[in-house]
Amino acid sequence: MLNIISILIGIVALLFAIPAFIPFLGWANWLIIPLAAVGAGIGMLSNRTSGRNLNLFVIVVGIVRLMMGGGII
Repeated sequence: MLNIISILIGIVALLFAIPAFIPFLGWANWLIIPLAAVGAGIGMLSNRTSGRNLNLFVIVVGIVRLMMGGGII
């Protein structure tokens, strides 16, 4: 059950991360990364790893986008 919750959080975070690639919307990653971190934490409590891996992927995507934009934009 925790894996399903983690996957749902990861999907929501990924859906919010897609528009954050548009210029001047990169600040949204500051909200997406903590959301995905919560999902990864919930995924770590599960026996399965798919939810955790999805959230870790979203975190990496958000961090790379922040690095490309200088951390703010």
